[in-house]
Amino acid sequence: MTTLNAPQAAVMEGKDALPDFTTEAYKDAYSRINAIVIEGEKEAHDNYISLGTLIPEQADELTRLARMEMKHMKGFTSCGRNLGVQADMDFARKFFSPLHGNFQTALKEGKVVTCLLIQALLIEAFAISAYHIYIPVADPFARKITEGVVKDEYTHLNYGQEWLKANFEASKEELFAANKANLPLIRSMLEEVASDAAVLHMEKEDLIEDFLIAYQEALDEIGFSPREKARMAAAALAF
Repeated sequence: MTTLNAPQAAVMEGKDALPDFTTEAYKDAYSRINAIVIEGEKEAHDNYISLGTLIPEQADELTRLARMEMKHMKGFTSCGRNLGVQADMDFARKFFSPLHGNFQTALKEGKVVTCLLIQALLIEAFAISAYHIYIPVADPFARKITEGVVKDEYTHLNYGQEWLKANFEASKEELFAANKANLPLIRSMLEEVASDAAVLHMEKEDLIEDFLIAYQEALDEIGFSPREKARMAAAALAF
């Protein structure tokens, strides 16, 4: 997975590539990107609290993770305020609606494996990749906030990895099914946000590549073979 030092190095090498944070075009795009990260952190908070009902013996740890996500949400809210931008939360709620619906369905059915794949693998890998690509081109205030957040997100990704690794054989078939249903949604989400991300100097190809690296490394840690990982990654093309 990309190291935490890589974005900082890219900032030093790519100062000339920073966007103009004061333009109306930047602020318009940022209103949706900022809303996505705020809503994403709120979804994560709610999802970890919900997971505590499915894994009651780990409810305290999941509550701790949820509190971290709420702290992140407040941090990203302050990033928008710093730029004088009102986050477009209606857009963000629609953006997350398909994944949100799938998580809620799995939650009602008691499918802890599917819930963990959606939140602790897909959403966390999505967030980590987006933050990695954003940090080098962020305004100084947001860069500091995001660098702190991304370190926490590895803790959340690792939680999902370790639980699924410990329950790998029993979880395997459900993981295949959950991946097939939800990975294409991530690809669609990346496509939907690509034009706004480009205004922030975040390239779609970089976002997709970093996400797939993070996700496949998580699958590797859980115990999937190279062939199985390739089979799962191919689901991203089916949208």
